[in-house]
Amino acid sequence: MNTLSILSFPPLFPATKHSQIHHLHCLPSSLPFCRPKSIFSPLSFRLSFKSRRSPFSGEPQLSDADEEELEEEDDDDDDDDDDDYEAADEYEEYGGASAEDSDDIQQSEDEAEIRVDISNRHKEATSQRVERLSKLVREFGEEMIDVDALADIYDFRIDKFQRMAIEGFLRGSSVVVSAPTSSGKTLIAEAAAVATVARRRRETFGDNNVGLLTGDSAVNKDAQILVLTTEILRNMLYNSVGMSSSGNGLLHVDVIVLDEVHYLSDISRGTVWEEIVTTVANPDELAGWIGQIHGKTELVTSSWRPVPLTWHFSTKTSLLPLLNEKGTQMNRMLSLNQLQIAASEAKSYRDDGSRRRNPRRRGRNGNFGSIGSLSEQPLSKNDKNMIRRSHVPQVVDTLWHLKAKDMLPAIWFIFDRRGCDAAVQYVEDCSLLDDCEMSEVELALKRFRLQYPDAVRETAVKGLMRGAAAHHAGCLPLWKSFIEELFQRGLVKVVFATETLAAGINMPARTAVISSLSKRTSNGRIQLSPNELLQMAGRAGRRGIDEKGHVVVLQTPYEGAEECCKVLFSGVEPLVSQFTASYGMVLNLLGGAKVTRRLNESDENNALQARRTLDEARKLVEQSFGNYLGSNVLLAAKEELAKIQKEIEALTYEISDDAIDRKSRKLLSDVAYKEIADLQEELRAEKRLRTELRRRMELKRFSALKLLLNEFENGHLPFICLQYKDSEGIENFVPAVYLGKVESLDGSKLKTMVNSDDTFALSSVGTELNAGEPDTHQDIEPTYYVALGSDNSWYLFTEKWIKTVYRTGFPDVALTHGDALPRQIMRALLDKEEMQWDKLADSELGGLWFAEGSLETWSWSLNVPVLSSLSESDDVLHVSQEYTESIEHYKEQRNKVARLKKKIARTEGFREYKKILDTARFTEEKIKRLQARSNHLINRMERIEPSGWKEFLRISNIIHETRALDINSHVIFPLGETAAAIRGENELWLAMVLRNKLLLELKPAQLAAVCASLVSEGIKVRAWKNNNYIYEASSTVLNVVSLLDEQRNSFLELQEKHEVAIPCCLDSQFSGMVEAWASGLSWRELMMDCAMDEGDLARLLRRTIDLLAQIPKLPDIDPLLQKNAAAASDVMDRPPISELAG
Repeated sequence: MNTLSILSFPPLFPATKHSQIHHLHCLPSSLPFCRPKSIFSPLSFRLSFKSRRSPFSGEPQLSDADEEELEEEDDDDDDDDDDDYEAADEYEEYGGASAEDSDDIQQSEDEAEIRVDISNRHKEATSQRVERLSKLVREFGEEMIDVDALADIYDFRIDKFQRMAIEGFLRGSSVVVSAPTSSGKTLIAEAAAVATVARRRRETFGDNNVGLLTGDSAVNKDAQILVLTTEILRNMLYNSVGMSSSGNGLLHVDVIVLDEVHYLSDISRGTVWEEIVTTVANPDELAGWIGQIHGKTELVTSSWRPVPLTWHFSTKTSLLPLLNEKGTQMNRMLSLNQLQIAASEAKSYRDDGSRRRNPRRRGRNGNFGSIGSLSEQPLSKNDKNMIRRSHVPQVVDTLWHLKAKDMLPAIWFIFDRRGCDAAVQYVEDCSLLDDCEMSEVELALKRFRLQYPDAVRETAVKGLMRGAAAHHAGCLPLWKSFIEELFQRGLVKVVFATETLAAGINMPARTAVISSLSKRTSNGRIQLSPNELLQMAGRAGRRGIDEKGHVVVLQTPYEGAEECCKVLFSGVEPLVSQFTASYGMVLNLLGGAKVTRRLNESDENNALQARRTLDEARKLVEQSFGNYLGSNVLLAAKEELAKIQKEIEALTYEISDDAIDRKSRKLLSDVAYKEIADLQEELRAEKRLRTELRRRMELKRFSALKLLLNEFENGHLPFICLQYKDSEGIENFVPAVYLGKVESLDGSKLKTMVNSDDTFALSSVGTELNAGEPDTHQDIEPTYYVALGSDNSWYLFTEKWIKTVYRTGFPDVALTHGDALPRQIMRALLDKEEMQWDKLADSELGGLWFAEGSLETWSWSLNVPVLSSLSESDDVLHVSQEYTESIEHYKEQRNKVARLKKKIARTEGFREYKKILDTARFTEEKIKRLQARSNHLINRMERIEPSGWKEFLRISNIIHETRALDINSHVIFPLGETAAAIRGENELWLAMVLRNKLLLELKPAQLAAVCASLVSEGIKVRAWKNNNYIYEASSTVLNVVSLLDEQRNSFLELQEKHEVAIPCCLDSQFSGMVEAWASGLSWRELMMDCAMDEGDLARLLRRTIDLLAQIPKLPDIDPLLQKNAAAASDVMDRPPISELAG
């Protein structure tokens, strides 16, 4: 579910320095962060947020559960109301009908079915109805504005949650609206704009009344309605502080609309979006926070979705419902056992030409077996992966099902650009368009090519003509806009897109396809959160077009329907604060008088009002959403955690040896107690010896394995078996082909990673080797090895995880004369691409890691035999005499422990003693459950516990030390003035660079190249293509960057000293590309055989232009630098960059 907030200020009062602005509404635009109240002081702001989902009890609380109380008193109760449609039911009849009539409307009707008969409506455009309302307000006053008047501007009946939200902001409240994706939250924002502008007796819409403000664009900036970025809004808020005459402030603003509020939880933008929500589970906390800061706030929630969603699951052969008929559990036909049965029957049918089952058992080594054995033992990870792999669908398999079931158009989410482009190529031979549609696409493409010849993505044209297209950050924004337009016109039937399309773009579809439940990140592969899954699913279902939307999740080699249901039913994650201090924030809050000029009395008063003392700044920071959670949720969590820990302590004491001993003395006779106590003491001693013998056996095994594996560093590549227990305690056996010791892989990326990353650090383990010789010790140091598993995964492991080493393996012989040897080929494949290593298991003797293989390693993995095909006689590990003897010693001791247990069980008082032990085991299980709850609470508290003030102070110390601002006198120096006015990730570092005299010697193109080095973070080359070339920067640029790097290192040391970790970007890798563009090179010449994606280069150029465009407006910057920056910006801002749409 999504949220939108509306902050509204009743606009009828003259805006003065001390005026109360008490109604602020957030309309759907890209506005990120509304400052807490003390920022605005002496102004008083009220927020209202429109949210997509939320269970809040606010003031007043307006939620699904309470909508019955809000109905007219003469409405009849409807016992058949469906809870899912609560916020949409019992409308007042549009156009004057009675409330009783409205009760007869079925809640399952969508917006298209409940439109008012056109014959009863004036046939006039929405804009005409808006102007008619404005005219009435001008003639008769603002009393003419009510919810019915605002609803009357639409030619369909508005939903009940929309009416409730409109009534809220008309009462002067801030409003938080929480409702599902595509349910119509924008209408509330639009109504707020209409009401606000109509109150001012002015025109509402039209080209002259709407403007745009972004980092690089300013269109009609004095318009009555502005769409602007959150960063611009924040700067306007700062400029409003204490400056009644500021033209850049918000003194005359009545309504602010904040949309896409989920960015509040975003690490990089959360601070700016501290008042926005999109897919949240706790809008009640959000609305409570807004109310605490800005006064009366109403929460409106709705769980009713205008277009209901149906969930499906796609396998290689079928498209099945994901859930059962009630929607409460997974469809049983999608369980792994059922898939295994299907695979076994299909295999038998193919092999024998009939529908009889294969009599062979399916063991854990990967071969199919009898169906009866399925319930006898749990499936291992390897079993599960093999079953899943056999059911993974191809793109065309699922697409065929979608077309056959009339489920197109679809948005198909794939989590990397390469996958999106490859999917388009897979379906190029599958025509999804008829002849008429193909003609329309061809005509639209011709027009686009004439208008933007450099923006055409030639590699995508063939797929586009078939009705398929890719949409990701590697495409030019112009091309993405073109794809969006064709999709909305129904001329593109399937768009393969990354998850960024899930938010902020108006591209609803009939079906959303989710290719995987996990995605790769810089920290490895991670599972999708419930919020991310539901955000993408929310794209399905077009209101007024589709009766229902469809969500299709695909089977993957590692995830199936069970994992999907686990995510789906886990619930939406709560909104958390990502509030962090920045240099710009500290400078704008604490900065007062400027050292560069003497102020007159009026300006001096404004400067004094603008600055904050540290105490005032602290109060402001403590009004963040994180601190609000800390004062409420955190307090409750700490209280519950204290109770749990106290209970754990009491229960732990109950199962201690002393407690059990006391209970035994009390229940048993003296003779029985003494017999059991003596035997128990003997048992404990024997168990300790068993543990030591097992450890000794493992270390003997280590020594034997080291010798064996050293012998296999040359010669053939042996087969091995790896063994481990997964998180569910299931034993897994993985057949693999051994490649070698990591230390022997000279020059490889894997060796470099293992040696440099502390995560892979190993320590030696000492042991006493001979029981009769206690002074004989040996240090065993684990070693990392690498192998390729039969599941096409690379495994990184120590001796701990090796179960068996076989004599047989791949001969290290070239297939033909002159070819590389298999060992050389596999080492090259291991080193070919960057891999993400995930940990499967861990121990004191080293961890077990795995990384997915590639298509090129697939054929090698297919030739690894299943374990049942390998003979035990080929096991070379048992050749070691010392290891064999240690196994026998351990077995003898294990049997001795078993005999002692049986002896205790035959004692006189064992029945009573067993009751004590059973009670202790039950208590242990209860302690585990309490510890799990305790860990959950601790994780929750760590996520929401605020640390903003400590970081604020650390940043203040850096600012003070660099002489940007004197935090005692609040005098701001020139460096601080420049930094306070900059938009960027590290404002102080950018100011230091832009004030450096080195830049004055640069020509405009060279200046652009240096600026590009400051904003290139996250820009990468295409890893999957030959990096043919990237233009190199000129020697002048490289020399300047080299000198700046020395200053950067000093600044990083200063940040490290004060424990501040704000990035300082300086990377000249792509500076040559920007310099070439700024020197006049054409787009085609720049992109010819280029190693960068068009979208990445365009984004870098846009960022550079944004920084260059700021320079002429920054205070205390050399005029020559400002002139060169303006010249560079003008040259760079040309097609296709100048027309970038997003």
